[in-house]
Amino acid sequence: MEAEAADAPPGRVEAALSCFSFNQDCTSLAIGTKAGYKLFSLSSVEQLDQVHGSNEIPDVYIVERLFSSSLVVVVSHTKPRQMNVYHFKKGTEICNYSYSSNILSIRLNRQRLLVCLEESIYIHNIKDMKLLKTLLDIPSNPTGLCALSINHSNSYLAYPGSQSTGEIVLYDGNSLKTVCTIAAHEGTLAAITFNSSGSKLASASEKGTVIRVFSVPEGQKLYEFRRGMKRYVTISSLVFSMDSQFLCASSNTETVHIFKMEHLTDSRPEEPSTWSGYMGKMFMAATNYLPAQVSDMMNQDRAFATGRLNFSGQKNICTLSTIQKLPRLLVASSDGHLYIYNLDPQDGGECVLIKTHSLLGSGTTEENKENDLRPSLPPSYAATVARPSTSTASTVPGYSEDGGALRGEVIPEHEFATGPVCLDDENEFPPIILCRGSQKGKTKQS
Repeated sequence: MEAEAADAPPGRVEAALSCFSFNQDCTSLAIGTKAGYKLFSLSSVEQLDQVHGSNEIPDVYIVERLFSSSLVVVVSHTKPRQMNVYHFKKGTEICNYSYSSNILSIRLNRQRLLVCLEESIYIHNIKDMKLLKTLLDIPSNPTGLCALSINHSNSYLAYPGSQSTGEIVLYDGNSLKTVCTIAAHEGTLAAITFNSSGSKLASASEKGTVIRVFSVPEGQKLYEFRRGMKRYVTISSLVFSMDSQFLCASSNTETVHIFKMEHLTDSRPEEPSTWSGYMGKMFMAATNYLPAQVSDMMNQDRAFATGRLNFSGQKNICTLSTIQKLPRLLVASSDGHLYIYNLDPQDGGECVLIKTHSLLGSGTTEENKENDLRPSLPPSYAATVARPSTSTASTVPGYSEDGGALRGEVIPEHEFATGPVCLDDENEFPPIILCRGSQKGKTKQS
C-alpha cells in the first residue's frame, strides 16, 4: 500500500509528496517529502494527528511503519541503496543495511522484512534482521512490485513470475519455499495484494480492466471483477478491507472502485418468480454456450461502490478502514491531501466525501467547514459496520486494539515472531541488531 509519487507532467499539479503509504492495518499514514517524512494517526475523521516527523533524512522515497509501533523503515534518494530502521519514539537508529542496487520497495510484518530490488528480493527476520534468504532468480521487476501477508503466521510473499505475462509466484516466507505459481492475467502485473489473514490474493494487470482474487495457498480463482471496459488505466493501489469483505482499487482516473466479496449466483432462487428473473436465468444459462472469453466477461461482477475524486492523473493510494466505528474510504494523493469518504456497506453506491485533510499543513480545507462529520444514516447502517477485533493482543493491558504498542511504549515481543529472545530495557531488539549491515552479492550477512 505504498506509492512513489512521480514528477508531474506539464500542465499538471506538481507532486508535493515523494511517497506515501498506509500501515499494515490501515490505522496510520506515512508520507515522504524532500524535507523528510511524517507519520499520522487515522483514528479520527475530523482531526489528523501527526504522530512523528523527521527532517534528518532528506528526499525520502520509501517510508514504512510497522503497525502502530515505533518501528519505521526509511529509504532516501541521497542513499537509495541503504535501508534505515529507526525507533522514532526514542530517536535512535536501530540499524542500516546496504544493498547491491537501488531499493525499490519494502514490506514488513511482525516476523519478516522484505527488501525488493529490481532483480532480487531479500528476506530478513525482523527480530534480529538476520538475512534468511535471497531470491536471485526472479524476472526483472523495475517497479519493485511485491506483496507480503501481514499475518506473520504464514508470511506469504507474492511477486511477478514473468516479464511478459501476469504470472504470480507465491512464496512461503516462513518455510522459505515456493508454494505455487498462478497464471493470473495475460498481460503483465500492475498490482498484487493479500487480505489480512493471507488466505486471499488479489491482482490486476497493466490493462487495469479486470481484477481477480485467488485462494491462498491453492491459487484457485475465487472472484473476478470488471473495473471498466472502455479504456485501459494504470492501477495505483489495490487493497482489501481488514474483514476481507471488500476490495478497493484506485487508478489514474477520477473513480475509486470498491468490490464486495460475495457470489451473487449462490443466492439466486432455483425457480425465478418474475419474468425478469426468468430472463436473467436464461441469460446466465446461455453464457455456457458462448466462447470462454465472452462468458467470463458477462459473469464478472461490477463495482459495489465508487468514490469520486476531484482530480485525475495524479498518483494516489486508497484503503478501507473503520474509523469511529464506521467504514471509511481513504484516498491519499501526491498533491498532499487525504480524502475521507463514508461507505455504505449494505447498499453501496457512491461514497460521500466528508473530509479533506492537508498532509503538509495544519487543519482541513475550507470545503469541509459545512460538512456534518456525523451525517444522518439509515438505522441499520451502524449495526452492520462494527468490525470485531481479530487481534488476540487487544485484551492485553497496555496494547492498542490493533495489537501494536500504545504510543510511547516499547514494541512488545508479541509484535514479532514467537520464540525466546533477549530484550533489554534500552533496545527493542537483541543487541545483535545494533550494527551496520551490507547485503552485497547473494547471501552475505553483516
